[in-house]
Amino acid sequence: MDRYDLVMLDLDGVVYVGPEAVPGAADQLAAVRDAGTAVAFITNNAARTPDRVAEHLTDLGIAASRDDVVTSAQAAARLLLDRFGPRAPVAALGGPGLHAALVEAGLRPVGPEDDAVAAVTGYGPEVLWRDIMRVAVRIRDGLPWVASNGDLTIPTPFGVAPGHGVLVETISRFSGVSPTVAGKPERPLLDETVRRVGGDRPLMVGDRLDTDIEGARRAGTDSLLVLTGVTRLRELVEARPEERPTYVARDLGGLFTAHQSPRAVGDGWELGGWRGSVVDGRLEVAGTGGPDDWWRVAATASWAHRDATGDTADTAGVGVPDPRTAGR
Repeated sequence: MDRYDLVMLDLDGVVYVGPEAVPGAADQLAAVRDAGTAVAFITNNAARTPDRVAEHLTDLGIAASRDDVVTSAQAAARLLLDRFGPRAPVAALGGPGLHAALVEAGLRPVGPEDDAVAAVTGYGPEVLWRDIMRVAVRIRDGLPWVASNGDLTIPTPFGVAPGHGVLVETISRFSGVSPTVAGKPERPLLDETVRRVGGDRPLMVGDRLDTDIEGARRAGTDSLLVLTGVTRLRELVEARPEERPTYVARDLGGLFTAHQSPRAVGDGWELGGWRGSVVDGRLEVAGTGGPDDWWRVAATASWAHRDATGDTADTAGVGVPDPRTAGR
């Protein structure tokens, strides 16, 4: 917290998992604010308005107002406003959050067949196929296109389901056009967050390597990977250079600790009582120490092996020392 004046947090997998807050998240985020650091909640989900997101967080015991929330819909609206100016008519295909963001930005959302200077798409479970077809044809015929995000999946109460990225791929394949994307891992969402909330030294906190962490790297921002969401040991050791975080910790408690870097010793890496190396293609971590340092050693040893050989270390049978991340 001494190094950063803004913490940008992904939501699902970082602040909450499904309907429940991540254990300890409310107290940890209150402590961040008590330290004088600004907090922003950012999401690729363009369907919900900032008010709805803030209400959900408040219901979970996490203090939040609409001004603390920045969505990919708002980032998309900023891209359109900068290009086409106030009151520009935009054919909008998405949920209430997308329409609200356009109006907030001073743009004019219109229907799929109305006169428009551009099209914008976002996740919306009520979007009709006939409207998708009409907008797709217009994009093929030259209408500029901004997509809120390219996420292929979205968590739902009935399991992981197709996300807006599936629609983006469908329209792209039909039209031969790739959209300008506002959400992570592209940088407009992070840029919009800094513009709205302020901060000269932002830190991105996320649980996904291919959106949160890669997005931070593209924006030139440091990042903290927390292990309360989707990233498990296998995903971590497979991370490409552009997906590797600045810091790794089990949860948001990592915001309040000093993060030491493993040091190279012989053919391995050591930190906090742990030693990690890749032997005959297999990751081995031995010793005794804190669980966060175990993860840092495992990641560093695996990445060094991948960079040197091009191969991903085998993690079968590797024991994770912290029961809260068992199986991850």
